[in-house]
Amino acid sequence: MVTPEGRIAVVGTGVIGISWAACFLAQGYEVAATDPAPGAEARLRKRVEDFWPAMERMGLAQGASPARLSFHEQVGAAVEGAVFIQENGPERVDIKRATMQQIDASAPADTVIATSSSGIRISDIQDAATRPERILLGHPFNPPHLIPLVEVVGGRLTSPQAIEHAMQFYSAIGKKPILLQKEVKGHIANRLQAALWREAFHLVEQGVASVNDIDTAIAHGPGLRWALLGPFMNLHLSGGEGGIKHVLEHLGPPIEEWWEDLGEVSLTPEMIARFAQGVDEEIGSAQLEDIVGDRDAILLDMLSQKARSRLIP
Repeated sequence: MVTPEGRIAVVGTGVIGISWAACFLAQGYEVAATDPAPGAEARLRKRVEDFWPAMERMGLAQGASPARLSFHEQVGAAVEGAVFIQENGPERVDIKRATMQQIDASAPADTVIATSSSGIRISDIQDAATRPERILLGHPFNPPHLIPLVEVVGGRLTSPQAIEHAMQFYSAIGKKPILLQKEVKGHIANRLQAALWREAFHLVEQGVASVNDIDTAIAHGPGLRWALLGPFMNLHLSGGEGGIKHVLEHLGPPIEEWWEDLGEVSLTPEMIARFAQGVDEEIGSAQLEDIVGDRDAILLDMLSQKARSRLIP
């Protein structure tokens, strides 16, 4: 198990990489970051500074400080001596393979390398490295500095020891890691989101509801319950004393009818423009940064409440 005295490398400092850097810093680690994009260091430091009040509210580990963040021009310099590596590059197999090659060449031989990839299979990139057994998926949910979920899965060459180490590491920094038993496109959470998005887009396309209606239906309906419990547990609670067995025995047939009636939609330029217009109308005169700020503040309140609960998992 790694300790807060160790150095974590963050390779790629886009939206996800910056968020991860803030998370690791708040846990008391030294963070070495790298990104080839012009102005990457300035953006990284500014956003970490912006995130720090939220990190303080969540609770800082002893010695946690943005001053423990360093930036390096070269990947090799960033990963040298790292006890854990979180890669966050573009979602392209060729770039991931090249990046894994670079990381593997300079990182300590026994250091686990996790990628934040949203959909690329580990088996498609890990064999680019000399030590593919230490490469795995550590997919966070955006924003990683706030959301606890991390999806972990190994590829065909990943060792059980690397997976165990990653699960222990993410748990130790306060995350809620789940282990996928096999590789699948989009992993778990994104596939569940995609299923909902498809029907949401379809309902708007068919004129059943507006973009605002769909958002209201989720945000002020099932989304409130989903923020606390997952779909199976919510179904179980809906069944009273009979639980999920009662629900499925009595509502199973209509649920299957709804499944058969679910639609399909193509994201044509016209439909994309329609969805974008709907969101613009929903936002109105509000500033996007204010919406994000309110979202994060409420999210922190909810996470705090859940942490104090003895029953909510």
